[in-house]
Amino acid sequence: MVKDTKLYDYLGVPPTATDAEIKKSYRKLALKYHPDKSKDAKDAEKFKEISHAYDILSDSQKREVYDRYGEEGLSGEGGMGPGMSAEDLFSQFFGGSVFGGGSRRGNQSVRKGRDMAHALKVSLEDLYKGKTTKLQLTKSVICSGCQGRGGKSGVNTTCHTCSGTGMKITMRQLGPMVQQIQQQCPACNGEGEIINEKDKCKKCKARKTLNEVKQLEVHIEKGMKDGQKIVFKGEADQSPGIEPGDIIIVIEEKKHDTFKRRGDNLITDVKINLVTALAGGNFHVKHLDNRVLNVEILPGEVIKPGEMKTISGEGMPSHRHHNNGDLLVNFIIEFPQQNWTTPETILALRSILPPAIPVSPIPDDVLVEEVVLSSLESSNNQGHGHHDVDMDDDEDGSHGPAGVQCTQQ
Repeated sequence: MVKDTKLYDYLGVPPTATDAEIKKSYRKLALKYHPDKSKDAKDAEKFKEISHAYDILSDSQKREVYDRYGEEGLSGEGGMGPGMSAEDLFSQFFGGSVFGGGSRRGNQSVRKGRDMAHALKVSLEDLYKGKTTKLQLTKSVICSGCQGRGGKSGVNTTCHTCSGTGMKITMRQLGPMVQQIQQQCPACNGEGEIINEKDKCKKCKARKTLNEVKQLEVHIEKGMKDGQKIVFKGEADQSPGIEPGDIIIVIEEKKHDTFKRRGDNLITDVKINLVTALAGGNFHVKHLDNRVLNVEILPGEVIKPGEMKTISGEGMPSHRHHNNGDLLVNFIIEFPQQNWTTPETILALRSILPPAIPVSPIPDDVLVEEVVLSSLESSNNQGHGHHDVDMDDDEDGSHGPAGVQCTQQ
């Protein structure tokens, strides 16, 4: 399941679409809504949307992050990244404008390549203590043999078939109308230039780039949070004439068995028995850095079921600060089993505990009926006198089914 399908909707494809289907749909829509072909402001906005969608979905790394986190997981939220406009994306894909005039920006500035996003799963322990981990990835780098020229200096010649645009425009007669079709130039494969076979770089075979394994040291700082990004500037794929994009590491916090995180605070459940809840005692909490916290409940400090207490300064460290949040302890009281002691002990317990709440007197003119209290399970198993328990309020404001039921758990 993907978190958000908006970008797929822009291109008119399902989230299960292949790369080829995404490319085909973008090509069709981009030619239809390009500003050079339509002066309608709505079409221009549509062109920006489909270009933005293709910029993300055509990149396998970006698409994976988008599917899991939506656009919030990508850098430059709501935009196409610095230096990458819809017009530039169209020019990069088609080799020029829809009418073969080249990019409107020309050589005014160097375009920036696509960013590469990676999700990194991190345990709560590592977010508490901090950690340096190594990440290995493969990226494209400029060929050192030809410095990205594809061959020897001066051997590149402009493709005469497409006049260096990388695209070939053909006209097709459809009755009284003429249809203009733009396709990638078959002579130069969209490069806009041709290198003779004997002059091609022996190292990259005129591809201009090579694949290289890159190892990054990712410093996970204390207190980092789920969704936080670590950016490596200019470490993405290299391409001739294009400024490399960034590698973006997105922190994904793993679920923990003991602790839950709420901002800079930690929450944990602690089970204690009834004696400890009433008479005091000790319990232990093993922390994220393997320390054991010895916590004392003072005698007479009554702990109620579901009550939450605070241990100050034992929560998560605040990112790039020196203070810590708090550790919140949610108490679960374990009561004794049924018939756990003798009648004599019960009498002694009555003399120790605070007196029971007195029962209100019943007027003489009220009929009194003696009933037996039983567990809900045994009542259901008898198969008679059974009602489905509905805890919702009835319309008249009463609670549960008609009549009175007492349950013990």
